[in-house]
Amino acid sequence: MALAEVALLAFALIVAGFLLMVISLLLAARGGEARGEAGGVIMIGPVPIVFGTSKNAALAAAVAALMVLGLLLFLVVLLPK
Repeated sequence: MALAEVALLAFALIVAGFLLMVISLLLAARGGEARGEAGGVIMIGPVPIVFGTSKNAALAAAVAALMVLGLLLFLVVLLPK
């Protein structure tokens, strides 16, 4: 994959994230009550530290971290050069 393709993919993901935030804000403003959750993962070497405002947010963060780890493993180790 060329550098230009990776940069285009990164830009597309950023734009998609912003669009999702705008859609979420519009839906929350139109509706009444809105509830937000947040979660994240900090990787210190091979040890993940998963946190979240709820159990579901922490689980979603852990699943996303595993997906990113799998993609990284594929791109670095398994992808033929």
